[in-house]
Amino acid sequence: MKYSELRQALRNRKKQWCVYIVECKGGSYYCGITNNLDRRISEHNSGKGAKYTKSRRPVKLLASVEVEDRSAALKLEAAVKKKRKQDKISFLVSHSA
Repeated sequence: MKYSELRQALRNRKKQWCVYIVECKGGSYYCGITNNLDRRISEHNSGKGAKYTKSRRPVKLLASVEVEDRSAALKLEAAVKKKRKQDKISFLVSHSA
């Protein structure tokens, strides 16, 4: 495969977005979106993730759901953040594809 073909294939590849919930030190939850979940969890645990999780390490992944695109991820994240803590995980999981 030529470099130009590989480059085009990478551009055409759809990134898979997901919404996730992590539990921070102290028991609080953080909800976010990403297109690379493993990298994002590592960033949170290394202190390079969100400002909120920086001082609440380590974080533990509780749930994640893949969605079709970034727009859908942002909408689902906003909906999750409006739920009570005890309802967030079940609400997120109920939206799995």
